[in-house]
Amino acid sequence: MKKVVITGATGAIGRALVSVCIKAGYEVLAVVHRNSKRASELEKTDYCRVLYLDLLEYEHALDAMKEQGIPFDNMENLSTALLVGEGCGANGYEYFFHLAWMAPFGKERENLQLQLENVKASLAAVRFAKALGCSVFMGAGSQAEYGRVEGKLSPDTPAFPETGYGIAKLCAGQMTRLACEQVGLKHIWPRILSVYGPYDREQTLISTAINDMMNNRETFFTPCDQMWDYVFSEDAARAMLLCAQKGKHGSVYVIGSGEVHLLKEYIKKIAEITGYKKEIGFGKRPYNDKQVMYLQADISDLEKLGFKPQVSFEEGIKKLIAWMH
Repeated sequence: MKKVVITGATGAIGRALVSVCIKAGYEVLAVVHRNSKRASELEKTDYCRVLYLDLLEYEHALDAMKEQGIPFDNMENLSTALLVGEGCGANGYEYFFHLAWMAPFGKERENLQLQLENVKASLAAVRFAKALGCSVFMGAGSQAEYGRVEGKLSPDTPAFPETGYGIAKLCAGQMTRLACEQVGLKHIWPRILSVYGPYDREQTLISTAINDMMNNRETFFTPCDQMWDYVFSEDAARAMLLCAQKGKHGSVYVIGSGEVHLLKEYIKKIAEITGYKKEIGFGKRPYNDKQVMYLQADISDLEKLGFKPQVSFEEGIKKLIAWMH
């Protein structure tokens, strides 16, 4: 079997990507931090091996694989040209999906030193991918790279990030592309919009809304007048695999549903599905500083690769509720 590597494999996108890749016939090496509480489920998953390795330890990844009994052929002493065969090296690894990132949420997004460590770790991930003989390196960019934009986000939309997190993501995307070119890997950088689904954080707007509404608790939202693009985690994962399989080197792909709706309407739909009885608490919280008010993906480049979202928002919410409860 051909193999893929997925760092950050326990998050919403990572878990969905594990499943999507296995269904597509790949064996997965899931890289998780050493104290992961979710890794035990991955350990029980067929065609999935787990490598316990913290983000700042990627320089020692091959040593960790050896210590943990994960077989590989050391590629470091081979010529710089990959033994691609049908797209993978001697180890059988084909794609390297780098999703792991420290402090993607909350106040630590502005911890510049910590965000800089993420950039360094991303460069180490490229070297990890090369050592395993992968042919493609896939990052995980963010809408935060763009800053506040009115209109669809496309690969050509100018990027003016306003947060330390967004700046670091933009830097990581550009620097890993150069690093991949230096060692002969194809580089793809998707910029991912708002994803929801199983294994997402409990603090997200959607997870909070579902929990509060399922328990008929009072809700607290902003006015929710943003226009928003939500994409289910499984659809985002399928888009990422398509990018790895068919994407062009050096390309940016914007991952979303391509549809935009008033955020208030999404919340009302959750209330309808959950049977929420109380008045929805719109306007009980202020907007965040530098709040993005319009978010929509231009997925035309993804559509050329064969991507089409398969899970509607209503269906996705029902799937998430079933998983949560």
